[in-house]
Amino acid sequence: MARDFEDHCWKDIVSPEELEVYKHYERDTYVGVRPALLAIDLYNFVYRGDPSKYPYELSGEYPNSCGKYAWDAVEPTKKLFAACRAADIPIIYLSGSKRKNRVRSTNRHIETGVDDDMLDIHPAFAVEDGDILIRKERASAFHSTPLVAHLTRLGVSSLIVCGESTSGCVRASVVDGYSYGYHMTVAEECVFDRSQTTHKINLFDMHHKYADVMVLEDIIHHLEQTYPSAQAAE
Repeated sequence: MARDFEDHCWKDIVSPEELEVYKHYERDTYVGVRPALLAIDLYNFVYRGDPSKYPYELSGEYPNSCGKYAWDAVEPTKKLFAACRAADIPIIYLSGSKRKNRVRSTNRHIETGVDDDMLDIHPAFAVEDGDILIRKERASAFHSTPLVAHLTRLGVSSLIVCGESTSGCVRASVVDGYSYGYHMTVAEECVFDRSQTTHKINLFDMHHKYADVMVLEDIIHHLEQTYPSAQAAE
């Protein structure tokens, strides 16, 4: 399904002059062969507070919340999960470690007195039998985790990425995945951040260097065309 290489959410913040610099990165984008879905940090922390409020409106009470940006991504991400499950491709969740005295993924101030269930996967994306859940302590899904071992065992050679935050754990995982030789595809509507500017510019940068940022419609179309069971499940 042909789509202009720059036809994405960053169009309103990237100047024509900057696009001229990056035009040498243009290429065909696609979902790689033998994919798995990598769902990064879809935990309860980021969904706290009023779903209609922006992160800045919630930061006093819920500094980890992504607010409206998280909730806006729920339905698209559920569609992505459904398509991947119908295609019977592996689904791997990453979430924060519950280990006491754990190290942290970023230098941001950490909330105290928060229950460990905040690191559980949000009910909208419940882990099912056969899925894999990996706990991590740094931003990248690959750093000091058994992720590569699982991917090798499953015969996976490409990854479809969803989750949060675009500028943090998603980006770190995408860069490491690319460095390990996996073809990385980011589902645009299924990743989010606390800042739209940060979200858009990181998608732009990943798209030109490390990953194919694709809209959900095109990813689902690929899965339906490649895996007959996905289309039959509609």
